[in-house]
Amino acid sequence: QLQASGGGLVQAGGSLRLSCAASGFRFDDYVIGWFRQAPGKEREEVSCIDPSDGSTYYADSVKGRFTISRNNGRKTIYLQMNNLKPEDTAVYYCNTVTGRWPWGKGTLVTVSS
Repeated sequence: QLQASGGGLVQAGGSLRLSCAASGFRFDDYVIGWFRQAPGKEREEVSCIDPSDGSTYYADSVKGRFTISRNNGRKTIYLQMNNLKPEDTAVYYCNTVTGRWPWGKGTLVTVSS
């Protein structure tokens, strides 16, 4: 239902854009977010976007560096990540904010110092 992609290895200060492709459900009905899980840590919500008014949420740790957007026609959510830091290293997942769909494998982001 949701497939995250776009991760990779990047140096600190670099950028990546993650994509989350949705299928099999009414995309516009759900607030969808990006989550991440670093080694040895619990999964945390990074950002989400509401389709009804485009309002967004960002965790304090990524404010000013990450930007979430969505293309309803393509049923895709994006996460533009700039000025990446080593502490951003994690597996990134997308899902509804209630975790409705299986989490899948996510996409690995590794930021080297």
